[in-house]
Amino acid sequence: MDRVWQAVENWFVTGAWVSIAGKAMVAALIVALGFAAARLVSLGLRRIRLHSHSAASLIYIVEKLAAYGLTVAGLFVGLSTLGVDLSSLTLFAGAVGVGAGLGLQGIVREFVSGLVVIFDPLVHVGDFVELEDGLRGEIIEVGPRATRLRTNDGLNVVIPNSKLIENQVVNWTLKGSSRRFHVPFSVAYGVDKAKVRDAVLEAARAVPFTSPDTDLRKAQVWLTGFGDSGLNFELVVWPTPDAVKRPSAMHAAYNWAIEDALRAADIEIPFTQIDLRLRSLFEREGDEALRTLNLATGDAEPEPERAARTRNDAAEDLMADAEREARERAAEEQAKRDAEAR
Repeated sequence: MDRVWQAVENWFVTGAWVSIAGKAMVAALIVALGFAAARLVSLGLRRIRLHSHSAASLIYIVEKLAAYGLTVAGLFVGLSTLGVDLSSLTLFAGAVGVGAGLGLQGIVREFVSGLVVIFDPLVHVGDFVELEDGLRGEIIEVGPRATRLRTNDGLNVVIPNSKLIENQVVNWTLKGSSRRFHVPFSVAYGVDKAKVRDAVLEAARAVPFTSPDTDLRKAQVWLTGFGDSGLNFELVVWPTPDAVKRPSAMHAAYNWAIEDALRAADIEIPFTQIDLRLRSLFEREGDEALRTLNLATGDAEPEPERAARTRNDAAEDLMADAEREARERAAEEQAKRDAEAR
């Protein structure tokens, strides 16, 4: 015990503790600077990424690599300042590897999956994706453990990175292309099919986010089946790429436009009903049978008024989003031209 106290006294008297404390403070400062630099670089690149739609995915990769690299570099330089021989950490790294294989395999798997997602050319930050469980949203951030999706309702959903690797993912905006949508609707039996087609196509083409018809992509109306109460149709349409990110609002907008068109064309929309058809009554048919029941009025039914188009909230919402994105792109291009002019 006396020897221990003697060693401690000599350590303080000789001033060796000053050197060790100074190294510890310097090491802590270096590590803190590494974390701070990683944070500042990440924020700066994120601001650039938000104003550069064309190179957003590439900037995101640089952002993550720079943040991880500065953090790791700060830790290693801090350990070197303390005089720790990094080559002696080989055994410790092996032990950590064993621990990761046993108890931390889930965390390691998510981290590696996150790196795969970052470098995957088929999934980028800013893409609108749909998962197997029906969840749809825009990829906002890929972290070391989870990916953050933002739905069109403004909800931020955190999902494990491995879910994007192991499960099926539908990328609705891959390479910025559009996709074909099917909007089902029904009309009553006996309605002129050509009249239905013309009315619905006119309404669909009047929706502002419907792409112009081409030889390969054009709006169509298909008769898909015979229901219990009416004919089943589908409007097949190609919307603009900006509208693809809002599928629910887009379906609502087309449904609204179809209902307006059918009502304006006096086309009956079917509902569940049971029709009792009496072919003859006391050997009488038609108006003669109705007069027997005192049901014949003799008055012609008035001509129904032609319905006017109503306000389509979903379509207006989609167009407002498209105009906002167009203004942002125009401002970005103007900023680039101003920078080149200087």
